[in-house]
Amino acid sequence: MSAEYPAIRLTGLTKVFGTATAVDHVDLDIAEGEFFSMLGPSGSGKTTVLRLIAGFEQPTSGTISLFGQDVTQRAPFDRDVNTVFQDYALFPHMSVLENVAYGLRVRGVSKRDRLARAREALDTVRLGGFGDRKPSQLSGGQRQRVALARATVVRPKALLLDEPLGALDLKLREQMQVELKELQRDLGITFIFVTHDQEEALTLSDRIAVFNDGRIEQLGTPAEIYDRPVSPFVAAFVGTSNVFDDEVSHRLFGHGGLHSLRPEKISIGSEASPPAADRTATGTLAEVIYVGSSTRLIVDLDAGKRITVLEQNDAHRVGEDQRGSRVSVGWNDVDVVDLEPAITHQ
Repeated sequence: MSAEYPAIRLTGLTKVFGTATAVDHVDLDIAEGEFFSMLGPSGSGKTTVLRLIAGFEQPTSGTISLFGQDVTQRAPFDRDVNTVFQDYALFPHMSVLENVAYGLRVRGVSKRDRLARAREALDTVRLGGFGDRKPSQLSGGQRQRVALARATVVRPKALLLDEPLGALDLKLREQMQVELKELQRDLGITFIFVTHDQEEALTLSDRIAVFNDGRIEQLGTPAEIYDRPVSPFVAAFVGTSNVFDDEVSHRLFGHGGLHSLRPEKISIGSEASPPAADRTATGTLAEVIYVGSSTRLIVDLDAGKRITVLEQNDAHRVGEDQRGSRVSVGWNDVDVVDLEPAITHQ
């Protein structure tokens, strides 16, 4: 079946709440075994799509197919998927082992078998010695792993993750990103991950759908999304980008239209010694922001555009940049991305 059908297929999926359209005719195929992320700001429709796939919401129109079967009207418990939420939703009165085994208990699996499978699931997330503890005795990262073990112990064909790392601090979140990707690779099942964190989506995903106003603005690999955004929204939302309007594009690139240029693709030098590049422009250094491994330089171009330049720090750069100094910036034509006009959703 996997060779014939995608793991998940959404066709014309629409969800309207009163007068607000949360999901607007979304068509999407997600492959079996894929780590797929839905990325977008709050209110963009990504979480609603996840809830529609899980069966927690019913679509206004359109269909949802899981592994070739139409499940649009099926209840959540009658779909071969499981969901991990941001708050983990662990039962505080149960032990870790009992929490993990709960889904098997509901399915009528014998006590001996369900406890054996729950222990295996805890081993998979490296919590084999924590089965007798209560959730309150665990760290945030450990509780997140328990939630993952509970969701995967029933062996769903797809796992839905609704911002599961959002409650963790930065260091722990980065650690859990690595562990989550390793877990998905080990299990070999489809992961659908909802996040508003661009770096998280780029780190974890095989493919990303960028949502905006209930629609998919761009669909592609992390490299495609980052290096070749199709619209001003994607260019600005995924990472940092300098977006140039038609008038400034004429001055800087020699032709009109909308364009974007990533800050790390721009080099900088003095006005007297411009960088070696296909094109250069002069301006005034407005701000210097030290961010540890790199320095963010804000330049007011004479062409009438404020841009951001990102340079890696090394010994010769320390103390080199002075606010108010005249500078020259350079870039290569291949790094300038043509953008489509902003998409109007009606």
